[in-house]
Amino acid sequence: MTPTLFSVSYAGFWGQASLDLKGFISHAAELGYPAVMLMAKRPHLSVLDYGPEEIADLAGHCRACGVDVACVAGYTNFAGGVESGEVPFIEMQVSYTRTLAQFAQGLDCNLVRVFTSYERDDLPLAENWTRTVNAIRECCDVAADLGVTVGIQNHHDVAVHSKALLELLADIDRPNCKLMFDAWSPCLRGESAYETARAMAPHAVHTTFADYVRLPRFTYDPALINYRAAGPDLVRAVPMGDGDLANADFLRGLRDGGFDGTAAYEMCSPLRGGGAIENLDACAQRFLEWLSEG
Repeated sequence: MTPTLFSVSYAGFWGQASLDLKGFISHAAELGYPAVMLMAKRPHLSVLDYGPEEIADLAGHCRACGVDVACVAGYTNFAGGVESGEVPFIEMQVSYTRTLAQFAQGLDCNLVRVFTSYERDDLPLAENWTRTVNAIRECCDVAADLGVTVGIQNHHDVAVHSKALLELLADIDRPNCKLMFDAWSPCLRGESAYETARAMAPHAVHTTFADYVRLPRFTYDPALINYRAAGPDLVRAVPMGDGDLANADFLRGLRDGGFDGTAAYEMCSPLRGGGAIENLDACAQRFLEWLSEG
């Protein structure tokens, strides 16, 4: 697998240190990463800030650093805007994805990431499913002529379970539609890490890792002089190998299933140790060690 660092980790979110896009790419190379995953929104690879000239310049910078672009990571929610039917939210997102595919082509990259949709009380689930399928089909169609694959990450509500995700992939039925199947989602939701990863591996082209500890939540009930469970655990990002997720089993399942794509590391939530660049770097380097040992 090719180790890949996701630029969202150094975008300044969640109180973390920030680097501009070129600075991030140079930094990833210094840390020993051969590939990067680029966040397709500000403050990094925004469609408002980049055009053909800027992409060509960025591609030259990547070559000079000896770093490949493994994925251009889009941010979509195809259920967004349902309450405003007169506004073409789907068309906007398909156009956004087409632009990202053009960026990817210019960066010698063949993969653009999309999310599915969040569930909504005002949108029946079956209708949301169909809306999502049709939108991703259009994304695939506008990317196909550019030689770009659309990768679905298991993040949003619709088809987040692996069984549902395979069903969605079959409904989309596009040769340039694959999965970007991550460990943290099935692990947090209680799916078998090894078996799930092995089953999904033939359909996957990319995976992203992070590790989390579970912090159980309780509320005090004075009438009982005791505590009540307060719902799902709070989770907190920690260095790879220090958390409660079965990442090693997931990695083994991917490999046993024949996966040999790119494996990214992300720090996209508050992180144990804080957001100073020294801590981010230590965690990024830990991932390289963890992946080589796994």
